[in-house]
Formats: sequence, structure tokens, C-alpha cells
Amino acid sequence: MNDDFFGFDGIDEHVIRAERNKARQLRRSRWWQRKTSSGICYYCGKKVGIRALTMDHIIPLSRGGRSTRDNLVPCCKSCNTRKKSALPVEWEEYMEELSKRSSETTLEKKGSSG
Repeated sequence: MNDDFFGFDGIDEHVIRAERNKARQLRRSRWWQRKTSSGICYYCGKKVGIRALTMDHIIPLSRGGRSTRDNLVPCCKSCNTRKKSALPVEWEEYMEELSKRSSETTLEKKGSSG
């Protein structure tokens, strides 16, 4: 009997390995150099510098994403670590919640200082 639920067992490890190799090749390209030249994280918008940027798959390889120019963005290590294998909609919800918490904290600080 197949342990695989409905015949789907995730992304093949060979496919993921091939996509990672494509990403490594793109990382050495002129396209990636231009993409990272601002030193700004795609997600949080902070200027962290070129050397502090990592390459992130917007749609993670583990969720069916590919190493294509429209799926790769420069981001800071912090955002990349927090994002893990989240899809864009999941990540947006997380970022909105952080933004909401940040603005509430700012309002609380303003209220207590006046």
C-alpha cells in the first residue's frame, strides 16, 4: 500500500537540487548584481548592504517554486530566516501583524510620554 496521501509526497529532492543549482548560477549573474546593488531587503525595506543580502525564493522550492528571475528576490538574513517556507499570502499576513504591533507600541509610547 502506498503511504502517500492521494499520490502526493511533496517535491522530488532531485528537482529541488537542480533548482538550487540554477539559483547558484543566477547569483553569479549580472542580473543578480543589479538586483542587489541597492542593498535593500525586498521584504522589510531596510538598507542592509549588498553583503548582508541573501537570495530568497518568493514561492519556496519546498512549495513548488522555481529558481527563475521572477521568483528570486534579495532579502536580509532576518527576513529570510523568519519567512522560512511561507507562501506570499502567509508572509503578508505575518508582516501586517508585525506592522500592527509596531504601530500599537508606538501609540502606547506616545500616550505614556504626554
